[in-house]
Amino acid sequence: MLASEWMLGERIGWGGFGRVLQASSDQVPNAVAKLVPKGPGAERELLFVDLAGAGNVVPIIDSGETEDHWVLIMPRAEKSLRDHMDSAQGRLPLAEALTILADIATALSDLQGRVVHRDLKPENVLLLDGHWCLADFGISRYAEASTAPDTRKHAMTPPYAAPEQWRGIRATSATDVYALGVIGYELLAGNWPFRGPEAHDFREQHLHQNPELLSNVPLPIAALVDACLYKGMQARPTPSNLLARLTVAAETTPSAGLAQLQQANLAQANRVRDEDRAASEARSEEERREELAQSATRALARMMDYFKDAILANAPAARFEPAPRLSRVRRQAEAAARAGVFPPPPPLPSENVGWTISLNEARLWYRPPSTEDRWAQQEVFPIDVVVVGTLSIRVPANSQGYEGRSHSLWYCDPQTAGEYHWYETAFMDQPMIRAGSRPRDPFALDPGPEAAEAIGPGLMRYQVAWPFTPLSIDAMDEFIDRWAGWFALASQGKHSRPSTMPEKQPQGSWRVR
Repeated sequence: MLASEWMLGERIGWGGFGRVLQASSDQVPNAVAKLVPKGPGAERELLFVDLAGAGNVVPIIDSGETEDHWVLIMPRAEKSLRDHMDSAQGRLPLAEALTILADIATALSDLQGRVVHRDLKPENVLLLDGHWCLADFGISRYAEASTAPDTRKHAMTPPYAAPEQWRGIRATSATDVYALGVIGYELLAGNWPFRGPEAHDFREQHLHQNPELLSNVPLPIAALVDACLYKGMQARPTPSNLLARLTVAAETTPSAGLAQLQQANLAQANRVRDEDRAASEARSEEERREELAQSATRALARMMDYFKDAILANAPAARFEPAPRLSRVRRQAEAAARAGVFPPPPPLPSENVGWTISLNEARLWYRPPSTEDRWAQQEVFPIDVVVVGTLSIRVPANSQGYEGRSHSLWYCDPQTAGEYHWYETAFMDQPMIRAGSRPRDPFALDPGPEAAEAIGPGLMRYQVAWPFTPLSIDAMDEFIDRWAGWFALASQGKHSRPSTMPEKQPQGSWRVR
């Protein structure tokens, strides 16, 4: 229940997740009431009530609830920082901008370790009793609270959102410092450090680009705003450090020697900033590849289930069983052993499960991708391979020592850079080099040095034996029919090394760097 009786007037705006109305009582003739609809996360607005002792925070005069809304009563501010900036129509005078930033930094310093605002922007900074104060804690949370689904974790304002918000990482006071850096830049330059205009543009800019250094302002101020905009959360100044540096910067006129030292400090800060941006780019690339790998693995699982069901439906006498897959270390050791480097180690424990289908003495074997198969882009590779699998037919060795074929399943971009799909391919030994060796064409390779030789320029030991052929769940007929035919021949003891290699012309099915 509200402690006092309030008369509500016309709506004067929206604040975060609620309506803002004029309000008055016998004791307070000029106030505002914010009505927050009750729903998931709405009670987070009530964090605003319990911020005693924090300076430059718009206070709560009264609070309560109705059947449908939480109600917050606050003193009516003179204007928002956004209104003030709009009326200035450009950059603000340095002294005024520093006063505004110091007021906001005071609030952040007092709130440090207690509450993270998470949506700091000029619309949420109000002029009240001569000070610029924080308002609208609609998506804030206690600093030590765990991030939960109802905290509106992904709610943000793109021009002011820190890199960690774009990644969905838990916000801290450093997130508010970043937003303050954007506000500072806007006050002193008259524009945002990153200009979008669309959400995906802001994401790219906040994650991977550095803003231009502020010009026509003292170097310590420019460097401080720049430090607030570092990509790494821990590299940014803390709110209390930020407040202290703003205070010193506003009061200090550097001597010639100090100005020179400040230039050296800025050079070091720029190096830190560039390293920070590079680390952010690397992290984004790792996340991008992980997302690709997860999606690719799901897609291949669906295709191989469809393939397996078709085989078993037409060969009900076949025996199906899950099969342990070889670890990547094991496969590399076997490849080294084939090259005569060292003998293979004993089998390693299985880390994932594929399957085998056996009919007579023939085995159809599928090795799926696993979490260890995250292939980084290699300089020698003209294409980018994300995850790999293998499909094989194994038979008892014939009179020439042939034991079956295997094809690689690569999730990669062989034809157009950045366009990823599943592809089937296979490899072969260069005929002139293979003389006298045990026949094994065609065979699968992981995207290591051997495969790099095959898809690289020139005539090397290994060659592509099967063109990069796209795989899709809605176009599996040819793939299923072909492998079913090979498996049928294998089960009858008629599967042998192809008489002509390569079986299909592979040239032109992948791009060459």
